[in-house]
Amino acid sequence: MPYEVDLAVRVEDALDELPPEGRKEVMETIAAALLRPGEGPQPGGWRATLIFGPRSWVWITAFLGGIEVIDIGWAG
Repeated sequence: MPYEVDLAVRVEDALDELPPEGRKEVMETIAAALLRPGEGPQPGGWRATLIFGPRSWVWITAFLGGIEVIDIGWAG
């Protein structure tokens, strides 16, 4: 089953405000969250998880078809 990533409007806006390097790193952190589902919350629950990249973080929650990105950050 293919994964779905739901980027909330405010996350898409935040990505647009980042420089290309930051946008690339945040998207790589989101991709890493998809590749390591055991490190995130169980699908269908009310829990969320912070996943960190070298200078970024992504706050996600999971559902049966993928993840929902709640918020992002980049410290570059």
